[in-house]
Amino acid sequence: MADNRAQRRIKGRLLLAAAIIAVSLSLLSLVALLADSFTDGLTYLSWNFLTSYPSRFPDQAGILPSLFGTIWIMGLTALFSFPLGVFAAIYLEEYAKKNRVTELIQLNIANLAGVPSIVYGLLGLGLFVEALALGRVILAGALTMSLLILPVIIITSREAIRSVPRAYREGAFALGASRWQVTRQIVLPEAFSGILTGTILALSRAIGEAAPMIAIAALAYVRFVPTTPFDRFTVMPIQIYNWINMPRTEFRELAATGIIILLIVLLAMNSVAILIRNKYQKRGVD
Repeated sequence: MADNRAQRRIKGRLLLAAAIIAVSLSLLSLVALLADSFTDGLTYLSWNFLTSYPSRFPDQAGILPSLFGTIWIMGLTALFSFPLGVFAAIYLEEYAKKNRVTELIQLNIANLAGVPSIVYGLLGLGLFVEALALGRVILAGALTMSLLILPVIIITSREAIRSVPRAYREGAFALGASRWQVTRQIVLPEAFSGILTGTILALSRAIGEAAPMIAIAALAYVRFVPTTPFDRFTVMPIQIYNWINMPRTEFRELAATGIIILLIVLLAMNSVAILIRNKYQKRGVD
């Protein structure tokens, strides 16, 4: 008996050490990449870089069109995917009967979460750009990105809803509340912080995806700022990719500057979502 406990203790310590090493290596790699990007990118980081259009002259090049394109894509993607994902999760967890059909749906959702992003890009190209004749516009790109992150939002939202104690539901039902009242007033407020966390992670993945946008937008050089969902566009990952492929060293430094701006946009977007999540967490505690 004592030998088994000692073996389990040793195994536990070995697994803990392996986990710490893996996390440390990941963090060191991330710090190295960030340090390299900031070292090369600070040269061109200025207000002129944010307000200028792409150019074949590095000193005059900027990221304005792709910055606005990214903001448009992320805003519309959140608008489309968040309500669809949450309502799908609510239906699967609170309303759908537990049978083979729902099990098949759940299995397909889990499989779709692991599909490569370029597949979604080709799907968006065939469905939104060609079949629905939307063209290579912001709306088609946002719908494609919504398909990409929708499975992730559904899965994380279901987990958040499932984490709400069953006793809360039963107590509300005992007081005469309907299923929708229980879902809206009990389940969703308790699960909302977890739902927002999953949405943040999904949008964080979407903002850095270049493959679907190459299939949809196919534009790397844009000399205009998109103003409507039906305008042509490019996004920051495509612009960064274009600069990296150019032979001159200055353009690679521009790409590093673009990476810094992309990180700032990502952190700003996540910060807003985290503030909203924390607000709802405090309401739940009160």
